[in-house]
Amino acid sequence: MATEYLGIDVGGTNVKMGIVNAESGNITNFYSHDTGSWRATGHFVDNLGDAIAVQLKENPEVKKIGIGVPGLISRDRSTLMEITAIPETDGTPIIPLLKKRFPEHDFFLENDANAAALGEYYFGEEKLPEDYIFVTLGTGVGGAAIIDKLVFKGGGGNAMEPGHMPSANGKVLERNIGKNELLDLANKMRGEFKGETRLPSDGSISTTGLVAAASDGDVLALQIFDVVGTLLGDGLVSMIRILDITTILIGGGLSASFEYIMPAVNRQLKYWLTPYYMKTLDIKRATLANDAGLLGAASLCF
Repeated sequence: MATEYLGIDVGGTNVKMGIVNAESGNITNFYSHDTGSWRATGHFVDNLGDAIAVQLKENPEVKKIGIGVPGLISRDRSTLMEITAIPETDGTPIIPLLKKRFPEHDFFLENDANAAALGEYYFGEEKLPEDYIFVTLGTGVGGAAIIDKLVFKGGGGNAMEPGHMPSANGKVLERNIGKNELLDLANKMRGEFKGETRLPSDGSISTTGLVAAASDGDVLALQIFDVVGTLLGDGLVSMIRILDITTILIGGGLSASFEYIMPAVNRQLKYWLTPYYMKTLDIKRATLANDAGLLGAASLCF
């Protein structure tokens, strides 16, 4: 029987957990708990422990548990440092607390973007090298670097925050190309556009509508994604130059726009990078989609 791990993806809206087959990545015994309800009790970590207890009772063969959290953690991966979505847990030594309650089990803690990046190596659809950069496009812009199959932690333990790199317009990158900022840009460009477009002019452009318009060759939609791709491309240049890694994965909810932002991304990379980097450059879309967080958490157990 294949080894199984318990993966836990802690989010600001839900805490998702499930049993993950270490060979196939198949998820069973999936539960989604309301984060707000747990927070309202004032005992978030205790509630997490109770949910873990249920899973371990139903799956006694599971001995390892991986936990991904949306924020900063200690370098030794034992303590929650800054969890913006659940700030009352800041400073909580979560791993020692869980280990005390479940002494026969091993626990592994990681930032959720780092975990999702590692999950692509173990459970993704494509074979990856042992070194790659992972960037998530969503409400913000997250990221990770995997080096020798390990999460790159940096000096203090929380390296790779590409969304906070200085970008255009006196803003950091995610304040230019995060989901809300993308829609603000789209509505602004729509107001200035004089040609034909299927995008609405009443301020109601959605990300889905934007991708659909681009897929139909809508000139304005493609221009909007060209701006996003240019800004992202410039950010990738910095990451590639600093880390000397040329395999890039793009994930997150806005990765649906991948093929429409890539022309501009490639244009910037070709402009700024030398042949040393370009000859091995490989940019691809991440494959785990909605399961990235949970599978990523489970991958910490390898």
